[in-house]
Amino acid sequence: MKMKYIRSFIIAFLVPLSMQMLSAQTPAQLKSWLVDVPGWTLADETEVFDPDNLFDRINGAAPLFIENNFVEMTSLEYRKGDDYITIQVYRHATPEDAFGMYASERSDELAHFDIGGEAQGDAKDLFFFAGCIYVKMWSNSADDVEATLRTIGKGLADKIDARADYPPVAKLFPAKAKRPWSESYITKGYIGHEFLQSVYVAKYENDGQPFQLFVVDGKTKDGARKVLDSYIEFTKQPAVAAEGSFVVNDRYNGDIPVIWKGPYIVGAYNENGETVKNAGEWLSEIAAKLN
Repeated sequence: MKMKYIRSFIIAFLVPLSMQMLSAQTPAQLKSWLVDVPGWTLADETEVFDPDNLFDRINGAAPLFIENNFVEMTSLEYRKGDDYITIQVYRHATPEDAFGMYASERSDELAHFDIGGEAQGDAKDLFFFAGCIYVKMWSNSADDVEATLRTIGKGLADKIDARADYPPVAKLFPAKAKRPWSESYITKGYIGHEFLQSVYVAKYENDGQPFQLFVVDGKTKDGARKVLDSYIEFTKQPAVAAEGSFVVNDRYNGDIPVIWKGPYIVGAYNENGETVKNAGEWLSEIAAKLN
């Protein structure tokens, strides 16, 4: 009886929540959440694009969005005479996908702001993610619109998800020697292998050696095992019998130390194929935080 009660409670709680999140991402809902800006008028027109016609608007950039499980893009605009502020709101299948798309377009040349889960921008541009949404904003105005962009972005981000943050696994990377704002999420094809999917990554530099720490989310223990089986088959190594630490002899990427723990595979990778110094310590620290 207790288990049935718990399941009923979870369903009663999650179903309305999921419906609320879905409705919160419709073009009409998103438009209603845009704030009034003195001197600017929100245009009546709303353009909506899906994976079949996204190429019509962003052409060569579309494949990367689709790879990150893009669902729908809503294009909105503020106008003031000949000036405009364009807002492109990209809805993805999961918050991880939205974060991954945002992270793939980060720039070291932009400033960071406390908007959504993370934001970047300058005097004419603003980019952020929140929930399943990735937002891109820019203006052609010769006037100073930086504060206006942030006001619009902050208002929209808080409506989408006022508690937006990095995905939980992406927050587990050790802070020591990590490059600031280097966390990302790769949907598939990490370091050239199609079987390495749903991968959280952070970039590091320690004692002059650059490297990446990564966590593959296999979703389940069997899922992680299948990933490892594919990797081991590729390397022609003996099969992995149980969870724990070992080294993958990747002929293209060098020896990659990993720890298999439940649904996760934690690893260290150097682009030059070098062995990552003290890799075991880094990997153990992450693995200890994974449940």
